[in-house]
Amino acid sequence: MIGVIALGLALQATPLRIDWPSLAPLPYRSEPQITPDMLGFVASEVVARKCPLAIGPGLTLSVDVAVLVDTQDNIRTTVPRAIQCPSVEQYAAAMVAGAARGNLLPRMATADQWYRATVTFTWPK
Repeated sequence: MIGVIALGLALQATPLRIDWPSLAPLPYRSEPQITPDMLGFVASEVVARKCPLAIGPGLTLSVDVAVLVDTQDNIRTTVPRAIQCPSVEQYAAAMVAGAARGNLLPRMATADQWYRATVTFTWPK
């Protein structure tokens, strides 16, 4: 898991051009669920890091994550889309990597393939 995050950080440091709209959705067997603890962590990071993001009751915050999946359906790396809050970006990328492990629909891929996952944090009203 640390290797995945480190590789994701390294890829962010180099100019990786991702055509976000062209990426197919990550084929989860079951969609991951956002828990209250996850919402609390993201809210505390946004406040602590003074990120310029709106959070709170009734609001949502979405983070797109590009995911490279190999031919054996293993996650090679995750790369979050910048939202001006690196700790939340990396948290979302790690969440996607963890949620995808053993949770992808079977594919007939003959090469590594990029997908897109979107993590949406929604605070209740």
